[in-house]
Amino acid sequence: MWDFGIKDIIDILIVAWILFYLYRSSSKNDTLVLYQGVLAVFLIWVVVSQVLQMKLLGAIMDSVISVGLIVLVILLQNDIRRFLVRLGSRRRWTSLMNIFGSKTSGQDNRQWMDPLVLACRNMSQHKVGALICIEKTDSLQEYAETGEIIDAKLTPRLIEQIFYKNTPLHDGAAVIRDGRLNAVGCILPVSHNARIPKDLGLRHRSGLGLAELTDAVVVIVSEETGGISLASHGRLHHDLSINTFQKLLLKS
Repeated sequence: MWDFGIKDIIDILIVAWILFYLYRSSSKNDTLVLYQGVLAVFLIWVVVSQVLQMKLLGAIMDSVISVGLIVLVILLQNDIRRFLVRLGSRRRWTSLMNIFGSKTSGQDNRQWMDPLVLACRNMSQHKVGALICIEKTDSLQEYAETGEIIDAKLTPRLIEQIFYKNTPLHDGAAVIRDGRLNAVGCILPVSHNARIPKDLGLRHRSGLGLAELTDAVVVIVSEETGGISLASHGRLHHDLSINTFQKLLLKS
């Protein structure tokens, strides 16, 4: 008889959490079919090697699994990187510190929201393209370092001036950290999500790319249409009214 105890329950819960995380991640990034294929190969390997104990076929499957793990790491490097970033993010450590009574104060939305909303409204009216990232718990330092660090007070005029068409830094992204404009002209990762509408350009793909890898909130203003979009938690909210945009910022 199998001695089923607390350790087995914890084991099942951990495996269930891993499978759920992989399913949710694959649903956002259009890799669900790949994960289903990997799961099917794994189940076949378990049945052949452990249940049926077929030695020859089991040895072949063992070799396939060994080589397949290396290939899988190469194919899913972005997902693995995202998982490690999430695992080591400040949110996890902040939650742990709060358990022991050491609370940290979160970022005050009022420090950056009003200037940002006003600037986006003005840029939308004049069809000035913009790409702005608001750092939450996951650090954006590596992306900020690809641009120019300025660490300036956030004002609507400063944001509009940065993204004016004739300025040298208007093509890159701006990073807002702790209510201040931390960096401009930054390079962001590009999303390869096939569900992005074809009429959306590199700014939208870059904004969604960062939102897929971190918990940052990314604001995009279209240069062609003046439409305002917001990317958060791996999702892109497109062509928003100014009121809807402000409500999404409050919820993010």
